[in-house]
Amino acid sequence: MRLVVVGGVAGGMSAAARARRLDETAEIIVLERGEHVSFANCGLPYFVGGEIVEESKLLVQTPQSLAAALNLDVRVNHDVVGLDAAAKTVTVMTAEGSDTIPYDALVLSPGAAALRPPIPGLDSPRVRTLRTVGDAEALRDAVLQGASRAVVLGAGFIGIEAAEALALRGLQTTLVELAPHVLPPLEAELASLAAEELRRIGIDVREGVGAQSLVPGLRHDTVALADGTTVDADIVVLSVGVRPDTATFEAAGVTCERGAIVIDEHGRTNLTDVYAVGDAVVSTDAVTGVRRPVALAGPANRAGRLVADAIFTPATARPMPAPLGTAIVRVGELTAAMTGANRASLDAAAIPYHTVHLHPGQHAGYFPGAVTMHLMVHFRAGDGLLLGAQGVGPDGVDKRIDVLATAIRGGLSVTDLIDLDLAYAPPYGSAKDPVNMAGMVGENILNGSLSLWYASDLDTVVEDRLVLDVRSAAEFAAGHVPGAFNVPHTEVRARLDEIRGAAAGRHVAVMCAAGIRSYLAHRILVAEGFTSSMLSGGMQTLRATLGARAESVLV
Repeated sequence: MRLVVVGGVAGGMSAAARARRLDETAEIIVLERGEHVSFANCGLPYFVGGEIVEESKLLVQTPQSLAAALNLDVRVNHDVVGLDAAAKTVTVMTAEGSDTIPYDALVLSPGAAALRPPIPGLDSPRVRTLRTVGDAEALRDAVLQGASRAVVLGAGFIGIEAAEALALRGLQTTLVELAPHVLPPLEAELASLAAEELRRIGIDVREGVGAQSLVPGLRHDTVALADGTTVDADIVVLSVGVRPDTATFEAAGVTCERGAIVIDEHGRTNLTDVYAVGDAVVSTDAVTGVRRPVALAGPANRAGRLVADAIFTPATARPMPAPLGTAIVRVGELTAAMTGANRASLDAAAIPYHTVHLHPGQHAGYFPGAVTMHLMVHFRAGDGLLLGAQGVGPDGVDKRIDVLATAIRGGLSVTDLIDLDLAYAPPYGSAKDPVNMAGMVGENILNGSLSLWYASDLDTVVEDRLVLDVRSAAEFAAGHVPGAFNVPHTEVRARLDEIRGAAAGRHVAVMCAAGIRSYLAHRILVAEGFTSSMLSGGMQTLRATLGARAESVLV
């Protein structure tokens, strides 16, 4: 058996390594276009920023180490430029010329290439991408050679990490995002917290605006934005997304959707003995069923292993699971993480759902160092099936999102979260962990004991309902919704007649700082015959949703 793997790094090298563990006699050839076949691409921004000092730390394996440990024939600087599925051969270009290599089984792991939008001037030598070790070296060298101003186009995960790395190096950094907010997959009210943190560490964040042109200059380039402003830059980092790097294989007859390779549950393409994994393949979203590439290292690594199983042990090979898109990124001193579907994807898929906002501490409030995290959980209306979750905070977000990702993969409902037996001690969590609390709030919604209103509905709520703010008088004075009626939650029972008069038969929209006091008030009002609901996440979520508008909207 000769297995040829096109492309290394996550998917390709995982397939090759697993194949060797399954079959000691197989001939396994890995063809890598670049210089490095196995490197930590997720670590590249931290190398640019100086947190990872030695380039060697980025190199997970070399051709020599892979040959010694796994008897793999790894050939770098080998660019696969053709595939003949009938002859079962690939054509490779090297410095010495072209070569034809036959295979018995072929695994395609070509990855993705950086998108280059049609922006005039983008061919300037000051424009960089951050996809390879060479990219990171070039970017770091430009910084060390005296660059002082940088513009990062695109505020996705890599764009955020690149901007932070450059700011950490002392560069005046501008981050430009065409979407309405940074980290577009993140919900808006959480993304505003990330943008605020980016600004706190000195990054100039421009949201909802794109680059129109780039004008190269003798000493620097000038980036012209769609809002009429310009930004000078010694470095421009292009990070507006990626596209599957599949043209060669699509031309050879591999079926693709919008450039991504179509595979079955075992990684098989439409061509006999040709498989594919990684950023270049179509995945089916586990929650919404949407078909799209998922450019994440974890799914690519796991898929590589499963494809090798399908080739060498097909009788027992497990199918590839649909990815949840679980992802995490550091933003200054905050962590932002997500798993499953967000509201936009749920709306597009016409899936009915509820959303809860929580602002718990990452561990017991009485233990030193307690800080607030911000969590959102989406679950299906009716049966409560978990659909997605997101979080932002200084600490503790990662483990909650991991728990919720596991719960979604396990098909749990929001009420199942109540019963999860999670580790507790004051330095690590609370007896009612934030995940348990999300389940309790979700159960209250499903059983009808809680009705929510949302910050995005503020304009309508103010027009049609009485906004009852049950925070303290001092909190109310520090900023409140115009026209809100303030009754501290401890006084609600004694002042029901006042509330009834102020409501004048209207629905009462209760709110507090985070949602705890307003729930207590809501239950009192319901028991007294009021029609009531409470603001999900309270004033914390409202301020985050309003973002820069908060100071002009609140009084």
